[in-house]
Amino acid sequence: MDDRAVKKFFFPKITVRYLLRVAVVAVSAFIIFKYVLIPFRVQGESMSPTYVTGSFNFCFALRYVFSLPVPPDVVTIRMTGRRLMLLKRVVATAGQSIEFRKGSLFVNGTKVDEPYVAGRYDWNLAPVIVKPGHVYVVGDNRTMPAEAHTFGQTPVNRIVGVPLW
Repeated sequence: MDDRAVKKFFFPKITVRYLLRVAVVAVSAFIIFKYVLIPFRVQGESMSPTYVTGSFNFCFALRYVFSLPVPPDVVTIRMTGRRLMLLKRVVATAGQSIEFRKGSLFVNGTKVDEPYVAGRYDWNLAPVIVKPGHVYVVGDNRTMPAEAHTFGQTPVNRIVGVPLW
């Protein structure tokens, strides 16, 4: 490349067309990263080993526009605005009974195989029926005591989307 091409690339001629293109790119990026692909950083160990604390991801907010979350979807849940979101796994939907017995998850009395849960755990929680319009969510890292987790029923309308990877 000659000096002229480099100069033209880094210092383009400012025209109305150029400014319009910059504005379209800026507005498109704002809309995409504010409403469609919401960036977030994983903080905490509740979803280990599936999602490692400190990792970066995007929440795809259009995933549940025409459907509802079902087990074993991993979802992002809005807590306060879109600044604080939880990353959890859906284990039961409205009307289902959920129970943790001797470290095993039971939905409607049937033991659920959870290959994404690493390690043994000893949670014991009495059966609960998931309310209409809610899903039951819990983290994958169950080696921590149940008291150290944020989990339970959450309204479907608080689910923002799913992580991209």
